Amino acid sequence: MPRTNFDQLLEAGVHFGHLKRKWNPAMAPYVFMERNGIHIIDLHKTAAKIEEAADALKQIAKSGRKILFVATKKQAKDIIADKVGAINMPYVTERWSGGMLTNFPTVRKAVKKMGSIDKLMGDDAWNRLSKREKLQITRQRAKLEKTLGSIKDLNRLPAAMFVVDVMKEHIAVREAQKLNIPVFGMVDTNSDPNKVDFVIPANDDASNSIELILDIMTQAIKEGLAERKAEKDKEPQGDKKGGNKGEGRKTRARKEDTADKQPVASSSDEAKTSDEETKKEE
Repeated sequence: MPRTNFDQLLEAGVHFGHLKRKWNPAMAPYVFMERNGIHIIDLHKTAAKIEEAADALKQIAKSGRKILFVATKKQAKDIIADKVGAINMPYVTERWSGGMLTNFPTVRKAVKKMGSIDKLMGDDAWNRLSKREKLQITRQRAKLEKTLGSIKDLNRLPAAMFVVDVMKEHIAVREAQKLNIPVFGMVDTNSDPNKVDFVIPANDDASNSIELILDIMTQAIKEGLAERKAEKDKEPQGDKKGGNKGEGRKTRARKEDTADKQPVASSSDEAKTSDEETKKEE
């Protein structure tokens, strides 16, 4: 069953591009027509690209790897935080800090710093600090939470990145390219699709358009996570069966060892026994 259809995309306004004078010629294959000076995106191609991207994200989620979502524009922040936060995937909705991927070890240190502050706040030493020190530490914690709180569970580089506006998030896209991280992106008619591995030609300014596409992507990731969980639930049963077989082999091995260790009558013992029987008869 297709994840979306032409009517849903049309209703959400996914087909509206930018003004003709602002367009990027590389987007020509995805432009259907021009109307009143505005480019109209071919929704049939958009639907096909959505299916392709959703299937790829599903497989990544099924493998247990993380997908980083990036959207710092106002109309996308709340949508990202709501939908992506619900599936426990990392996301960035504040300003992209340069080097967040290319200088990832430093970012991890900042995240650990946030954890150490939390530990300090729950310790008795916190009560011995002055009001000024407490205020400084609290402000530092709030700043770290704002910029890094949504990626605190990202222990290693993500397997993929999803970007809402490729043009606005060009720094994030460039870092992903340097590290060979696949980029999924909503690409409007003013952007360059060649910078994205999985292009979704769509209106990246309208909140309805962003919400529809993100809903499809997060649902695909949910499916991948659910399949991964189902496979994991089956694994223990196989382990138990394998364990029983192993125990059977071990038991047989013990029996064989015991049998081997049992004393065997030697020829001298048998000779002694026959001599004693001969004496008794005499």
